[in-house]
Amino acid sequence: MFDHVTIRVDDVDASRRFYDLALGEPSHVGGSFTEWGDFGISAVSVEKPVARNLHVGFGVADRGAVDRWWERMTSAGYESDGEPGERPQYTAHYYGAFVLDPDGNSVEAMHHETTQPERSTIDHLWLRTRSVAEAKRFYETIAGVVGIRTKDDAPDRVQLSDGIGSFSFVTGEAPTENVHLAFGVADRATVEAFHRTATEAGYRDNGAPGERPEYHAGYYGAFVLDPDGHNVEAVFHDRRL
Repeated sequence: MFDHVTIRVDDVDASRRFYDLALGEPSHVGGSFTEWGDFGISAVSVEKPVARNLHVGFGVADRGAVDRWWERMTSAGYESDGEPGERPQYTAHYYGAFVLDPDGNSVEAMHHETTQPERSTIDHLWLRTRSVAEAKRFYETIAGVVGIRTKDDAPDRVQLSDGIGSFSFVTGEAPTENVHLAFGVADRATVEAFHRTATEAGYRDNGAPGERPEYHAGYYGAFVLDPDGHNVEAVFHDRRL
């Protein structure tokens, strides 16, 4: 679904312990970021405050893995946010369990008929928003450039997908805050088209297209803010450099 999703955390050591237990050994540790596949954490700063009120679902291989995950997390003292069980309100074969991370975000291990944990650490995100209509307008504006489409559309919820994972915006009194969503694209021209499409539609620039060598050689990205203030990026990794 994403090239990467990054959340800023209040206590890096506490969050690292939580996500190591939830997801296993990181795929990358370096600089100010720790990553497990397409999900990462980094320390807060004045400019980049802590992420709040996010729900992130991680796909696992089967129902037994969901049960073992929840038992492992709750036995370590993390607060349950929902015991293992079927959730037919989502899909007929949906089975999940929930705990809260150190910053109070809802974290889930789940399995359903289209779970693909081998392709993406993140199965789905749920973000609360002040306006589903405004969130929908933004993401449908950039959809054709970054390769996503609207999958489900209702007055109180919109879901978007690339065919592997999904992310949804739902109405809520406490909106999700300060999430970084990065979409991988095929080349630099697409990064530039993403930035141009969003800014010409009136959305706020948060970083013009360009090299970001502080991440790695060949990292080429551009950033805009969505209506809820999330930092949205299109990125191309030029591995030739």
